[in-house]
Amino acid sequence: MSEKIMQWCVRIPVLEGEEGRRKLIAEGKVDRSLRPYVEEGYLLIPVLEETGLQAEFSTTSPREELPRHEQIGGIVVLQEEDTVGAAKILAARPSAHTALFATSPVEGEFRTKTFRVLAGENTTETLYHEYGHRMIIDLTAAYFSARLSNERQRILSSMKEGERVLDMFAGVGPFPVMLSGKAKLVVANDINPSAVYLLQKNIRLNHLHNVVPILGDAMNLPYMLDSMKFDRIIMNLPFAAYGFLAGAAKLAAKGAVIHLYSLVEKEGEHNEDILRAFPKAKITERFLRSYSPTSWHAVYDIEVGDEM
Repeated sequence: MSEKIMQWCVRIPVLEGEEGRRKLIAEGKVDRSLRPYVEEGYLLIPVLEETGLQAEFSTTSPREELPRHEQIGGIVVLQEEDTVGAAKILAARPSAHTALFATSPVEGEFRTKTFRVLAGENTTETLYHEYGHRMIIDLTAAYFSARLSNERQRILSSMKEGERVLDMFAGVGPFPVMLSGKAKLVVANDINPSAVYLLQKNIRLNHLHNVVPILGDAMNLPYMLDSMKFDRIIMNLPFAAYGFLAGAAKLAAKGAVIHLYSLVEKEGEHNEDILRAFPKAKITERFLRSYSPTSWHAVYDIEVGDEM
């Protein structure tokens, strides 16, 4: 009898299962050491990154323990500086070409890290796939995490056709790229020139015609965008986004929805900040993932109603 392993997974309707499985394999996300299975009309597929859903899976073969890591496209980022473990990961992950270790925390105005190559190709750049879209990522040039991939799909599914979207801290463009299919217009801003350069590349790579990149300080957006109003505003700057709520209020249309991402230590930590900017807002706080023993990554969905 094979060993049972708890692992992150995705849940796909059986009729769409094979197509979904092939797409996840092409994106390098499937844990090939575990067997997918069908349960109550859904195919459960084990994956290598956090999804918010876990299930028990049978092993396909004796499983060698690998160091903890995150995979982004063809790059794996280890949590420890382990060259032997890095080589093992690359041997076990045919889709990966480089193993890195972060030699600094996220730091500076541009929120970047430095890395050391532990194994594989001497590069920090990779092509990342997410739900049928492709993005060029350079981990030293601009911050990027794949952990919000399901969150981007949640927001996409809640959107109406023809929305005007503003991403105040767009980075290389994961939210703009994913949301562009339903949006009439996406304005994507970032203060980091390297991030905006990669954002422009990703706009072209995905043949998008409704995403407008901007290089600027988000504090100045109300003046830069003048009288423009947006139906949905993305605020993904976890340590500081709440400080830009007043600016978001000037840019929000009637009935707008704002998604504020933050690292918090208590439930409702930013409710007062939100209500100062949007006095009659309906606030829904969602847990995304643990960040440390005392804090977690949260998103506040802010429905501003017709008060604007």
